[in-house]
Formats: sequence, structure tokens, C-alpha cells
Amino acid sequence: MRPALVIGITGGIGSGKTTVANLFSSLGVPVIDADELARQVVTPGQPAYEEIVQFFGPTVVSESGELDRRQLRERVFSNPENRTHIENIIHPRVYAQMNRQLDRLDVPYAIVVVPLLIETGGRDLVNRVLVVDSPENLQIARTTRRDGTTSAAVEKILSAQMDRTSRLSAADDVIENDASEEALKEAVCELHQKYLTEAARIASEQPEMKE
Repeated sequence: MRPALVIGITGGIGSGKTTVANLFSSLGVPVIDADELARQVVTPGQPAYEEIVQFFGPTVVSESGELDRRQLRERVFSNPENRTHIENIIHPRVYAQMNRQLDRLDVPYAIVVVPLLIETGGRDLVNRVLVVDSPENLQIARTTRRDGTTSAAVEKILSAQMDRTSRLSAADDVIENDASEEALKEAVCELHQKYLTEAARIASEQPEMKE
């Protein structure tokens, strides 16, 4: 089985994608997170890990032997070629894992969270794109607080990501994450009902499987 409807959550760094995904999860919707899968495919011993270390060198390896995510992120977002190279290593593996997990789900609809969904050709994986949008100043404040990094480092990441206008133009649905937590919950609940209705419509139009 596979859900009749797959929703792709995307948005810039610090926009609140995880918060929104967790709200959907609290409503019983399965959530597949690209960042979690990316961490799995780059664990020591995995082919992607070996390819990354071979390309970037030992400076991206922490004392524990795992990838130093902060060091790697700085290297990636300071050089477009580095970013393209690591995306080519990680994203095909992540999308393959996502497809395998989606194929095992027997639910009306599911959520996939992919920060670079639009930029990396993931649009074909989903039926609808849900963009979580926030003003840039909030994105910077949230990320510096969450990651303990500098505003300058976050601004560099923002400049390397798809601009806000282009991302919004690719959206089927938008959640503005710049108000209260209650407003955010209400927006998610409204979309949840919308997606259930849409999933039921799609399922009703699909041919029945014969025994």
C-alpha cells in the first residue's frame, strides 16, 4: 500500500518545519523526515559516509568518528560546488528510503519533510507542497538559538537557499509561522481536514484492486 496523498513540507532554515510536522504527527499522521534519514545514510560505514570523507577530508570527522555536522555545513554552504556534490551523494539515497517507507504505509495521507524539496527534484515524490513560511529575522533568531551558531552563519545559509518568493510561488499550501502557537495549531488542523478530504477523493477515483 501507499498513501493516496503525500504532502511535502518544506521551508527555509528556522521556518518551523519540524514544529509543523510534529503537530501533524500529533493528529496521527505519519511523518517521514529527510534530515533523520540523511543522518542514517551518513553513519560511519555507510557508502555515503565514505564518499563524503573522501571528498572533504578528515576535517569533517568528529572525535567520535561521526561526521561533524556543523563543520560540514559550513564547508557546504561556503561553496556551491561542495553543496552540489554532497546533495548528489545524500539526496538520491534519502529519496529512495522515503519511497520504501511510503510503500509500507496504509493510511489516507502522509507527510514528508524535505528542506530542499523543490531544489532537489523532490516535487515528483509528493502530491502537494506545503511551505512553512517565516520572516527572515525570525528564521535567524530561531536558528541561532537552536544551533548555537552566529547570525552571519545563518545568513550565509539563507543566501544559499531558494529565495522566499520563489519557494512561495511553488507552494500548493502555505502556513505562516509568525504568530501564536494556537494560530499554528489551528492552521494545521484546517489543513489536516482538507488533506483527509482530498485523500478520500483520490482513493475513490482509483480502480479497485482485484483479488
